Amino acid sequence: MDSHFFAYMYRLRYIKRWSLMRNVVSENVAEHSFHVAMLTHVLCTIANEVYGRSLPVDKAVSMALFHDAAEVFTGDIPTPVKHQNEDILSSFREIERHASKKLLSMMPPQLKDAYRPLLEGGQDEELRVMVKAADLLDAYIKCVTELSTGNREFAVAKKQIEQSMIELDLPEVRYFLEHLAPSFEKTLDELSE
Repeated sequence: MDSHFFAYMYRLRYIKRWSLMRNVVSENVAEHSFHVAMLTHVLCTIANEVYGRSLPVDKAVSMALFHDAAEVFTGDIPTPVKHQNEDILSSFREIERHASKKLLSMMPPQLKDAYRPLLEGGQDEELRVMVKAADLLDAYIKCVTELSTGNREFAVAKKQIEQSMIELDLPEVRYFLEHLAPSFEKTLDELSE
């Protein structure tokens, strides 16, 4: 039996993000997944090295890599659409669960148990929160990037994302925003100084 799982994962590069907004820099779900994995790594590393926690970084990064895998079937549904009301959000979550089960069904039997927690959830809540924080940080960085090009389309989204990050109340996010995020507003020449 051929497994189509990774062929589908590679198709994430065709799914555009931020579809309701004018973008100066386009982004796809594959890029976003890479960025979220990288940001999850740094958040967990900050947690461990700065705040003395013991988070399993590799496990968290694996979760981040597959956090939007279902979008290969659902597409990237914009947040304002998903969160318009509880019925829409609940229906969308059910569609995501169905898409994740379909993806898992494509895995060879010997690999299903390894990928089940990455696709169907049941993960460590503490790590899930770190992935969520990384997801928000990536959206924040997207907004900063667009705003730095003069694209005001992302001004309201940036404020909403900042509020969501405040509500998470994670010292790791505050550390990132204070020490690492300011560089995203700089030009290449400014970074090279």
